[in-house]
Amino acid sequence: MAGPAVMRLSSLLAVLRPALPLILGLSLGCSLSLLRVSWIQGEGEDPCVEAVGEPGGPHNPDPGVQLDQSDEDFKPRIVPYYRDPNKPYKKVFRTRYIQTELGSRERLLVAVLTSRATLSTLAVAVNRTVAHHFPRLLYFTGQRGARAPAGMQVVSHGDERPAWLMSETLRHLHTHFGADYDWFFIMQDDTYVQAPRLAALAGHLSINQDLYLGRAEEFIGAGEQARYCHGGFGYLLSRSLLLRLRPHLDGCRGDILSARPDEWLGRCLIDSLGVGCVSQHQGQQYRSFELAKNRDPEKEGSSAFLSAFAVHPVSEGTLMYRLHKRFSALELEQAYSEIEQLQAQIRNLTALTPEGEAGLSWPIGLPASFTPHSRFEVLGWDYFTEQHTFSCADGAPKCPLQGASRADVGDAVDTALEQLNRRYQPRLRFQKQRLLNGYRRFDPARGMEYTLDLLLEAVTQRGHRRALARRVSLLRPLSRVEILPMPYVTEATRVQLVLPLLVAEAAVAPAFLEAFAANVLEPREHALLTLLLVYGPREGGRGAPDPFLGVKAAAAELERRYPGARLAWLAVRAEAPSQVRLMDVVSKKHPVDTLFFLTTVWTRPGPEVLNRCRMNAISGWQAFFPVHFQEFNPALSPQRSPPGPPGAGPDPPSPPGADPSRGAPIGGRFDRQASAEGCFYNADYLAARARLAGELAGQEEEEALEGLEVMDVFLRFSGLHLFRAVEPGLVQKFSLRDCSPRLSEELYHRCRLSNLEGLGGRAQLAMALFEQEQANST
Repeated sequence: MAGPAVMRLSSLLAVLRPALPLILGLSLGCSLSLLRVSWIQGEGEDPCVEAVGEPGGPHNPDPGVQLDQSDEDFKPRIVPYYRDPNKPYKKVFRTRYIQTELGSRERLLVAVLTSRATLSTLAVAVNRTVAHHFPRLLYFTGQRGARAPAGMQVVSHGDERPAWLMSETLRHLHTHFGADYDWFFIMQDDTYVQAPRLAALAGHLSINQDLYLGRAEEFIGAGEQARYCHGGFGYLLSRSLLLRLRPHLDGCRGDILSARPDEWLGRCLIDSLGVGCVSQHQGQQYRSFELAKNRDPEKEGSSAFLSAFAVHPVSEGTLMYRLHKRFSALELEQAYSEIEQLQAQIRNLTALTPEGEAGLSWPIGLPASFTPHSRFEVLGWDYFTEQHTFSCADGAPKCPLQGASRADVGDAVDTALEQLNRRYQPRLRFQKQRLLNGYRRFDPARGMEYTLDLLLEAVTQRGHRRALARRVSLLRPLSRVEILPMPYVTEATRVQLVLPLLVAEAAVAPAFLEAFAANVLEPREHALLTLLLVYGPREGGRGAPDPFLGVKAAAAELERRYPGARLAWLAVRAEAPSQVRLMDVVSKKHPVDTLFFLTTVWTRPGPEVLNRCRMNAISGWQAFFPVHFQEFNPALSPQRSPPGPPGAGPDPPSPPGADPSRGAPIGGRFDRQASAEGCFYNADYLAARARLAGELAGQEEEEALEGLEVMDVFLRFSGLHLFRAVEPGLVQKFSLRDCSPRLSEELYHRCRLSNLEGLGGRAQLAMALFEQEQANST
């Protein structure tokens, strides 16, 4: 009896032996925790309960004041949100930009003092050299009614007296920008400023102090402490100093007499605030350089010049551009030097990694090429020559290389030749004969990659020539991502939906109206609908039945169900209706600031689609034509998506707009050939339409309207940006479009291609052909 018990005990111990340290550790930890709790409870009351206190008690005499008691522990309390049901609910209005709500400010604003004589010369040169480096650049002049050059924001004060001009400039900066910027740099238009260095200087200085920084000059007959900043070299004013100076401007203007605005400002700051100009602060030195007359910037190489923030005086615009060229070259050389140093460091550190030299990417310092995990992720190369490219947007096998693409290829070839000459000179000098083959592809992790086969002529130092064929690889890396400035838009804009209806589409219009009621009227979207009923020449006449009678009844029923909703309809009679002619009828019935959403009877717009319409259609800037999702023919497309090929990962997600209640969704595709839906403003459409009428007159215009769609009008006769993007919220049932022979050849081809591509995917079409062949063979 004892033998089996001992065996069971030994086997149990063998099983528990790996877990014994864990069990002992948990037991020891629990014992120590219980022992510590007993000690704390034996010392007295809980200090956390004592620290909470009552309002007005000894620990919190004033409930509205928080006391700093760092040596005590406070117990946090969660205060639940409570809203008085008796008080009316007020909607919280958010600020236009989150930057305003957070209270953050821009770093630097630059103000340029100019005059009548130099506004169109030196001020323009300043704008062209530094405007793109600063968030805002303003020009202040005493000339009344000054005409601002293109791209410049000019503020006219109407008085050219120096003290008055400076006083009004500071007043304007305080009133309009005092709450938006941390630093204000004031300069003259005969000053060249090294903008990147000035921006870096402002970024290194603390904003919570009164600072008057520039090139310090002494007043005549004053002490060393009384200094002003020379206006010719510019000076920085902190926001806090500008706020303190504002109440004293009127007094300084009446009490201080000076012929120079910089001296007037310096005396005003010293007399009213006791703040003088400094040239150095927090280890940052404001460096300037005084340019001698007739001095060539290309030959200037002193350390004071090379490290200067500002150069003065600049007598003419051409000298301003020469200075900008010299400093830009210096900045470029410094950037290349820093890149070489970083590459050397990366090369040295790579030797210490487990991969060694094999882990070094080319070019050094940039991410390695994208590594595909399956054949579906392989990035394809586009083949091109100097005259043609063999990957065309319209699917053609070959098309001319032109425009920006041709300029891109030419730049890549020139860069390759320049790099070869830089590497092998003076032993060899290369001259391009022609491009044999060219390949390029876009790598989202690196940029645009090029592989070029060049036929070169190599020339030695002795004059010997020989033809060589060499392959070179280049990379145009992705540069710093910048946010493009766009006009402000809001989601509160009312959308006017326009639905053209042909007689053949009258039967499916009630389904559209029901979807419109569920997606737009039910959630109370800020949108209206106009039905454009298109009658044929012999339809809807006297004695003939109205083909749109059911549509009108359905619209009236929706108006009854949803009080306040109004569904307008317009009747048009046309033998061969075109989209542009129908839009002309609707455009005349609405104001110019109306936002149109041109739709079709197969479209089901919802709140998300309407919001994207509001955000992507910008008046005077951009028109938006979404690409809808088109379901395949249900007779060919199976109810369950076919499994992916081996190695392709999990099954793809359901197509947009799939309804889970209907079971497995039907496949489909985004129809790039269709452009029936569009969002645009009426004013933009009228401008494009007027330009079309001006360029095409008479019979030519009538013929053009028959073969144009609204998107083509914007594309050919408008200067707006045309935005095309897939819209997952627009899902259309399968339908065959009516391709009118009156359309232009391009539109007819796109219509036919849309119908053919919409039948099904390649797998579904192949299976249908296979089943048909099997049926025919039997």
